This record gives sequence, structure tokens and C-alpha cells, in this order.
Amino acid sequence: CVLEDVEAVGSMDLKAAGDLLYVVGMTKNELGGSHYFMIHGRLGNRAPEVDVELGARVLDAVSRAIAAGTVRACHDCSEGGIGVAIAEMAFAGGFGVEADLRQVPRAPDVDRSDHALFSESNTRFVVEVPPESRAAFESALGDVPFGRFGTVASGKRLTIQGLRGARVVSGEIRELKEAWQAPLRSP
Repeated sequence: CVLEDVEAVGSMDLKAAGDLLYVVGMTKNELGGSHYFMIHGRLGNRAPEVDVELGARVLDAVSRAIAAGTVRACHDCSEGGIGVAIAEMAFAGGFGVEADLRQVPRAPDVDRSDHALFSESNTRFVVEVPPESRAAFESALGDVPFGRFGTVASGKRLTIQGLRGARVVSGEIRELKEAWQAPLRSP
């Protein structure tokens, strides 16, 4: 799908409290060479692999949803995975997030919350959708893996429930943003 209107592409910053958050694409146990493993002194042996067929379908589906006007914000899950993508969206928009990793489409061997959060599997997106566009958005996705895993919150907290239901992330947006930016200021 080619977007005819470049203005329809949008940005990654969260836009409105109450909007729905989706992960589109499949999260696999692919942390080999990831930033997460690097900061923990590990290399890992499962680097992300490109699934050309699924990747093309995901890209087409997300493009269709954007062209249909159902997407308010979209961010790819690359370095740092879903965890970093959702944090960057919250930082940019100034909104909080309430999310649940149990709703993320994932391979059966993704059984740890940290792996679900920080896997760097290819061709995944976090997407913000207004509630009134839910049906149209989900219809545009067709048969690609997706999960509605959260909402944009009016408060200033990022809260994520893990795969076993326990809270695995909970922090004020400004504190998390400061921790994210601090290394950039250090010589």
C-alpha cells in the first residue's frame, strides 16, 4: 500500500487520553545482539530474523490503517523493542500509558516479561487509535498479528503489567525521561 498523502503519515507522539494502544506484528524471543542484552553484559544467540512474507503483510496493513485515517500515532519497535517505543511515545506526547504485556502477540517461547518488552523482532509497531476508530482499524489490519494492549492515560505515569499480571514498570514520565536522557549529557 502506498500512501498518497504524505500528511496522513502522522507522528509518534501520543495524542489523547483514552485512546487505544495496539502492538501490530509478532514478538519473538529475539534478543541476540539487543541493547537490553548489551546493558546486562550478554550477547545472546537469537538475533532478529526478517520474515519477509509476514513483514510485507504487516507493513501493508499498517499503511492501509494510516491511509484510512484510523491512526493517531505510530512508532516502530526497533532498538529496545516495545518498552522503548511506548516510552518514547509517552515522552513525546506528555501522556501516561497503562499497558498489559499479556495482550501482545508473541511466540510461545516469549514467556518472560523482560523478553516481551525488549525483544527487537522486526516489523512491529505500537499504534495509537481513537476508540471510535477501533473497528475500522482492526478491519484494516486483516489477518496480521495484533493486540490491543493498553490505553493512553491522562496522568503522567507509565505502567505496564507483565506476562503474569504483576506490574513490571511503574514510573512518572518525567523521571523515566530524565533517566533516558541523562547518559546523553554525560561526557
